[in-house]
Amino acid sequence: MRNPAAAAPVHQPMDQLSRPGRIEDYGVIGNLHTAALVNRNGCIDWLCLPRFDSGAVFARLLGEAENGYWQVAPVGEPKSITRFYEEDTLVLVTRFETSTGVVELTDFMPIDTQPSHGRLVRIVECVEGEVEMQTVLYLRFDYGSTIPWVRSVDEGIYAISGPYSVRIRTPVPLEGKDMHTEGRFTVRKEQRIPLEMSWHMSYLEDMLPRSADHLLGKTRRYWRRWVGTCADGVGEMREAVVRSLITLKALTNTLSGGIVAAVTTSLPEWPGSVRNWDYRYCWVRDAAFTLNAFMRWGHTQEICDWRGWLLRAAAGQPADLQIMYGIAGERRLTELELPWLKGFRDSQPVRIGNAASEQRQLDVYGELADALSLGGQMGLPPSEDSWAMGKSIIQFLETIWDQPDSGLWEMRGPPQHHTYSKDMAWLAFDRAVRTATSRNLDAPVARWTKVRDRIHADVCEKGFDGTRNSFMQAYGSSKLDASLLRIPLVGFLPGDDPRVIGTVDAVQKTLVKNGMVMRYEPDSESGDGLPPGEGSFLACTFWLADALIATGRKPEARVLFDQLLAVRNDLGLLAEEYDPIAKCQLGNFPQAFSHVGLLHTARNLVDSASMGPLPR
Repeated sequence: MRNPAAAAPVHQPMDQLSRPGRIEDYGVIGNLHTAALVNRNGCIDWLCLPRFDSGAVFARLLGEAENGYWQVAPVGEPKSITRFYEEDTLVLVTRFETSTGVVELTDFMPIDTQPSHGRLVRIVECVEGEVEMQTVLYLRFDYGSTIPWVRSVDEGIYAISGPYSVRIRTPVPLEGKDMHTEGRFTVRKEQRIPLEMSWHMSYLEDMLPRSADHLLGKTRRYWRRWVGTCADGVGEMREAVVRSLITLKALTNTLSGGIVAAVTTSLPEWPGSVRNWDYRYCWVRDAAFTLNAFMRWGHTQEICDWRGWLLRAAAGQPADLQIMYGIAGERRLTELELPWLKGFRDSQPVRIGNAASEQRQLDVYGELADALSLGGQMGLPPSEDSWAMGKSIIQFLETIWDQPDSGLWEMRGPPQHHTYSKDMAWLAFDRAVRTATSRNLDAPVARWTKVRDRIHADVCEKGFDGTRNSFMQAYGSSKLDASLLRIPLVGFLPGDDPRVIGTVDAVQKTLVKNGMVMRYEPDSESGDGLPPGEGSFLACTFWLADALIATGRKPEARVLFDQLLAVRNDLGLLAEEYDPIAKCQLGNFPQAFSHVGLLHTARNLVDSASMGPLPR
């Protein structure tokens, strides 16, 4: 089924299609270990092997052709290009119409439980007439810095560099040329030509060849079984909901249970800026938001898997809890710059690793407690280890909740007393009290209740500005912050509280630019430690829609939600931010935070309940 949001056929000269353009031009395919970005021209410009956070073998997204890509496309300029995902799957189809015929390129990655092995399959099928096709392959390892040793083998080529190796299997004759591989072939009506890329650790045996059609059928069945009936009965929202659910699932690791924030690193929050970060890691906050979205749409296995990941990743002293980890729970995420990559649209530096992993962000405790609390309501079995860890974390939070932190937005300036962080500290104690009471668990409930109430009073006294009739970004600050829209969504105050209504009105007046919401007022006083310049934050715009529902303005929220759906690309995918003037997406892609926002707002609009998470 074609994406109902699909745009008209794209007409672009092939010289433009031969290089990365806009973030919207990409679709994503994945195997729950890693993922690839496929340009609308049939070019894979980004793929890290064997994991999301490994070195890229195709890195042209952030550099030049010589940094690696794989294109399969007609020879010459097509008359039009359209694309769509097969219904309820992560199988991407790109349709080229040429002067001699019509051809479809089907791209997918079969689901496999072996992280050391994997496949990417491309099937070319002629629908009408006949079409001359070409494949151009630049294999580069370690983010485009290493040219592998390549040799010809039966039905393809084999490439090796250190611990990594890649094999291409295809009946298409391939020829080495100027440190890359090319091939030309003609497909006629109803003819199907497969091109399969497999990878494995170079010291292990290669995967056995499998029929491309067999792998395609298996991949279709996996995704359709996983989607199931979770989004039935929601009418016209179903397409957007299912696409967002599949996208979030594609960001999970099937073995460790970890959930990454995005597939990419260093896609800029503003073209030419230095706001270029690596999002291929597991933020506790982002994962908690993602899990809440999964559960609210009927998927509960992910919270079980993630709790196991959390127990391993966070094992140790509560004071050592990080805001993010590697996919398997790694703690050291050293931030480095890759000077040989020029960056997307010349936005430098290109970074790997993330120094924000060393920050203190108090909000993660609340979001963590909230996800586990909802998981318990959704049938997550009790765990002695989980509760023991939870108690120790809450007890540690008692000693630090009143300290400044770097905040939700990972400010790289001096720590502040962020209002949202205090609000989330309140949430942590509130959910801990509710969980202990409802399950009759051993806990100092009376003491935790007093701390919870103390935090609530502190936020209301120091975080609210009576003159502006709004909660502010930080204690003593004169600036607004879109995160404050979540105050009614977590139950800190009801939606009809005048302070909530005032905050929503203030955000609309100050942070809404061209119909979209900025995270905060980006000037020197915001304290983010970076030069100004970024797009509107999509998750914050969804939060505004949720807050409008909470304050009884559901029709206005629906208008905003429809506006946000129109921002998605033709495949239904969202990056982190959006430039409403240039009408383009910005930031890492596809972004979990944005798709989580879509799912929560859709759920809130559908539910008979007025707002927010499922009743506790």
